[in-house]
Amino acid sequence: MPMGAIIFLGVVLAVFAILDIYMLVSLLKPGDERNQIIVWKASSFTLLGVFGANILTVIEKIITEQPLIQNPFVQLEVFAIIYFISLMYYKRKHGG
Repeated sequence: MPMGAIIFLGVVLAVFAILDIYMLVSLLKPGDERNQIIVWKASSFTLLGVFGANILTVIEKIITEQPLIQNPFVQLEVFAIIYFISLMYYKRKHGG
């Protein structure tokens, strides 16, 4: 594997690790009522997005008659990305 690809994948892995840690810290950090509403909305949007993506994957695999194989690492990163984006959106919307 070329050195550029290894560096790129290392950077991507580091960014995903930071997103995962940020997601856990924001979920566990106590806060005021407004902060709890922001985290609640971001969490519910994340659950809705991932649930919808998984339903579409299942429907696609049933239609194409392929085996259902899902990588939990990829799912975790999708959770982290959707959560981070929705958390930033709701923080901006609610003034957090």
